Amino acid sequence: MEKAVGSNLETASVIFIRLAVGLIFFTQGILKYIDPHMGVLRFTKIGFPYPAFTAHFVGAFEIVCGLLVLLGLFTRLASIPLLIVILTAIATTKIPELWRPSQGFWFMVSDARTDLAMTLSLLFLLSVGAGSLSVDAHFRSEQSAQV
Repeated sequence: MEKAVGSNLETASVIFIRLAVGLIFFTQGILKYIDPHMGVLRFTKIGFPYPAFTAHFVGAFEIVCGLLVLLGLFTRLASIPLLIVILTAIATTKIPELWRPSQGFWFMVSDARTDLAMTLSLLFLLSVGAGSLSVDAHFRSEQSAQV
């Protein structure tokens, strides 16, 4: 009986992480298309070359990979581009806060809390996968039934 309870908790934990990661990246990807302040203008301010292309390119990855994580489809593979996106965001928007007047370490730590949570959540999904309630698990069970 205890194993079933532990298994249910593990399943719920992975689902909660997938929901958080998938929804956050999916919605942020959409915002890069519909809100210039979250997309093109933000990428211009950060200093990315070709900000319109870059914002939409990143947004497309966030939308597609966010949906894949939500579904639990190719979760480990989808986590890799999202990890690159979030690490780039930390490097380009959070680390520079360390040297800005009236910001510094504690400001950066506070401002980076979601980015750090997403980074650790992506590393979690990369290591454990999508869990038992996922499209990945469904395909695995079908393949093992055919063997």
